[in-house]
Amino acid sequence: MTLEEVPVQNCSEKARRTGEALQEALESAQANECLTIGVYESAKVMNVDPDSVAFCVLAMDEEFECDIALQIHFTLIQAFCFDNDISIVRVSDAQRLAELLGDKAGQLEDAHCVLITNPTEGSWEDPALEKLHVFCAESRSCHEWVPEVSLPAR
Repeated sequence: MTLEEVPVQNCSEKARRTGEALQEALESAQANECLTIGVYESAKVMNVDPDSVAFCVLAMDEEFECDIALQIHFTLIQAFCFDNDISIVRVSDAQRLAELLGDKAGQLEDAHCVLITNPTEGSWEDPALEKLHVFCAESRSCHEWVPEVSLPAR
């Protein structure tokens, strides 16, 4: 192994672990009924109770790259997240995200935005979510404001 290979290997390992942490956080949030799925539903939650939002996932795939309305919504959601110190990541496979959320029959048409929210009663803490917050903070320190995360394969 040469010295040039070390950073690439560390970066790919970090990306893999971050993808796994995202999957764990989403599964845990879903089990605790702390997910909001959909661009419009997410915008409503952010407008009504921004303090309840713990994390935001934006999903884009090739099919929707030219959807101007979706791009505008993404820009507004990103701005809201930045203004309210909400960690945010982007995934490039909306279909995989929908599958992860339990959409086997293709019923989740709008899984382009997913919020992990805090429950109203009790305290729900997830170590995977904490790893994601650290990853986002590190990415912001490198001027990568909305880092991209790859979800693990099926």
